[in-house]
Amino acid sequence: MFNDNNLNRIKAEIADSFDEELEMQIEEDRLDDLISEGMSEAPAPTLERRIYFRELFRLQHELVKLQDWVQHKKLKVVVLFEGRDSAGKGGAIKRVTQRLNPRVCRVVALPAPTERERNQWYFQRYVPHLPTAGEMVLFDRSWYNRAGVERVMGFCTPDELEEFFRSVPEFERMLVRSGIILIKYWFSITDDEQEFRFRMRIHDPLKQWKLSPMDLESRVHWEDYTKAKEEMLERTHIPEAPWWIVEAVDKKKARLNCIAHLLAQVPYEDVPKAAVELPERVRHDDYIRREPPDEMYVPEVY
Repeated sequence: MFNDNNLNRIKAEIADSFDEELEMQIEEDRLDDLISEGMSEAPAPTLERRIYFRELFRLQHELVKLQDWVQHKKLKVVVLFEGRDSAGKGGAIKRVTQRLNPRVCRVVALPAPTERERNQWYFQRYVPHLPTAGEMVLFDRSWYNRAGVERVMGFCTPDELEEFFRSVPEFERMLVRSGIILIKYWFSITDDEQEFRFRMRIHDPLKQWKLSPMDLESRVHWEDYTKAKEEMLERTHIPEAPWWIVEAVDKKKARLNCIAHLLAQVPYEDVPKAAVELPERVRHDDYIRREPPDEMYVPEVY
């Protein structure tokens, strides 16, 4: 069994695993404080921190159980995360994957298509990233780029857009018939909230990399994106793969609501596991450990 020293180390390890989430949240709070210094009114209160972390860790524990079930039952799960720039998709994806095995649950965030890809069947570049049995794949933006940024920014023709709307319901029905569980989320924020988040990024040197010229251009085309989103939801909300809208103005609530909903979409149970016993280390009397030279070690600055 564990002695007091080992128990203290275990507690420290658990606390350290929580620190990863705390560090991300502290970073977000710092950003909020930075921008709110120049505001006449304080931002509206969000979910109380203690409740947020308690629920997040509880849901992440359930996600681990879901991951085990997906592996055990050889399920294939695809989750699409769509929404406007700065809607919080990336933050939600981080919280979903944070405690999971990257060999089971992986994230796909494709760059702009190459010239070759632009001349392929539109869905072809996405197909290689679909899951095999026992995998979950989260798409940080997906084939719905055509209905959004490509449409608004003129990267596709009206005929290509119309062909997309005709094809995507059949493409998704085909995926579902093949055994893929397909879940589609749209993260919804207001005009004011997007402006607020963009301004936070502008004022924070650690976040400025998140603002691309395309992001800034999206502010000009807010109404165009709204019309595009409305038609997209109307024409691609099908019984086999419905859209689910996440109210995302409050980032903490959005993450918890999204994870809780995701867990409800895939019925899962505890997977029976054999007890794990740590084997004794094999020792050899003739083995002598050789220490690397001092110059190979990273300097201990801290």
